[in-house]
Amino acid sequence: MKVFKDEQFDGERALYGLDGVQVLNCKFDGPADGESAMKEAKNIEVNDSYFNLRYPFWHNDNVTVNNCNLTELCRAAFWYSNDIKIYNTKMHGIKALRECENIKILDCDIKSPEFGWDNENIMMMNSQCDAEYFMMRSKKLTFDNVYMTGKYSFQYIEDSTFTNCNFDTKDAFWYAKNITVKDCIVKGEYLAWYCENVTFENCTIEGTQPLCYCKNLKLINCKMINCDTS
Repeated sequence: MKVFKDEQFDGERALYGLDGVQVLNCKFDGPADGESAMKEAKNIEVNDSYFNLRYPFWHNDNVTVNNCNLTELCRAAFWYSNDIKIYNTKMHGIKALRECENIKILDCDIKSPEFGWDNENIMMMNSQCDAEYFMMRSKKLTFDNVYMTGKYSFQYIEDSTFTNCNFDTKDAFWYAKNITVKDCIVKGEYLAWYCENVTFENCTIEGTQPLCYCKNLKLINCKMINCDTS
């Protein structure tokens, strides 16, 4: 495995196409303003590093990112990639995760509009998120202890489970299919319209006009607050 430690990279495709890379305490930043640092690479381990440039992880396989800072200028960080593990990391750039498969996100801080579109098989635990259009059109989501704020979340998602989460959102779960939400707090003005096969169990639901035009909807031991026109 090739090791890069305590280095700075700002060139275009700085570590392009490598197989077997360990990156330790490095910076991807600088006047050359190059993008796509690790495009088309695989078997990557990145620890304690700083990303301030665009598109660092595109078309990658087997990526582990731990204790890193992806700034608001690090836009579209993970696209078209498979087998991604992200631990204890800040993802603050727009569109940070899109069209990826097999993703594990643990103990992360996410501030990323349009985060998580068109992905499949995401496990997220012990994380906080601030995003608009969060997880749109994604499938097979498994969330536990996730705190999320934003608007228009979980639209068109399928085959997903959420437990012990707190969602403060709007227009959440529109057109969602085959979803279980358990032991959660869900605030949403227009919650789960046009959904199908959705179950809320032991949940607190707050907000006007939830649960309209639903098919096969189940509410089990739920509390509804300020739901004046549901």
